[in-house]
Amino acid sequence: MQFCDDCGSMMKADGDHMVCTNENCGGSSERDREREDEFVTTESQTDDDVIESSEDANFEGKPKATDVICDECGNQEAWYTLKQTASADEPPTRFFKCTECGHRWRGYN
Repeated sequence: MQFCDDCGSMMKADGDHMVCTNENCGGSSERDREREDEFVTTESQTDDDVIESSEDANFEGKPKATDVICDECGNQEAWYTLKQTASADEPPTRFFKCTECGHRWRGYN
């Protein structure tokens, strides 16, 4: 696996070059054929095990929290998902969606 020197994103092979996967970066470098066997490719992996965790994710069917209060309607139950939004030594951010009115918010521990 190779990372972009400009932005730190993963790079992928494109002919004789490695190109940055970050669309806003555009970084590239020549492909190092001598070290190529050391790199691991993930092209064959599927996203079957991907867990939806964005703030606008579909929450229905996700775990429910009962230790929260919706600011919009006062309901004390919300679906939630977790996402690591800071460094690994920080707790993850919980994204909530009220089971009553659908209001969404973030929770930090």
